[in-house]
Amino acid sequence: MDGVITKKSNGKLGGKDLINIGIYAAIYCVIMTAISMLGFIPVLMPSLAVLCPLIGGITMMLFYTKVKKFGMITIITVLIGAFLWITGMGYWPFIFGIICGVVADLIAKGGNYASKKMTMLSHGIMNITIFGCFLPLYLDIDGYFASRTSYGSDYVNVLKTIFQPWTAPIILGGAFVFGVLGALLGMSFMKKHFEKAGIV
Repeated sequence: MDGVITKKSNGKLGGKDLINIGIYAAIYCVIMTAISMLGFIPVLMPSLAVLCPLIGGITMMLFYTKVKKFGMITIITVLIGAFLWITGMGYWPFIFGIICGVVADLIAKGGNYASKKMTMLSHGIMNITIFGCFLPLYLDIDGYFASRTSYGSDYVNVLKTIFQPWTAPIILGGAFVFGVLGALLGMSFMKKHFEKAGIV
């Protein structure tokens, strides 16, 4: 017991923590990649802000049962943002990942990494990172697709119809709400794991 208390108060991330971050980040990125295939159908593009937080919530809740130290949620969110940047979604997800990751980490820490409510809220904030993928479509959709001519004008025109300024808060809010719902879904799947981890 003393070792556990010392480890938690130490607060330093160890090798096991970093391995867990890497494993779950990889799984989550695979899930996002699979879901993002729907984006090739322009009318389904906004659904990514719903499906990624919802379906990915199952994996992320298992990750949250491993989180006992500040920094783990921050790092995994930054890694997800970096992955989205590298795969062509622009640098905004990376920036959102840094901000949302730190805030999500602080929220979870506020519940001592043992509160279901704080975990749900943390996961909701974390998933706002996904909105960063859509921000370029609101800022300069023509410039965004200038080097992506393979999509065609019809595809871009449909997206212009969808990504009107008034839809921005809806998509951002959707990412948060379905992040919370995804956490709830994940908790229902991982009930035994949460009880074992002492998250109540």
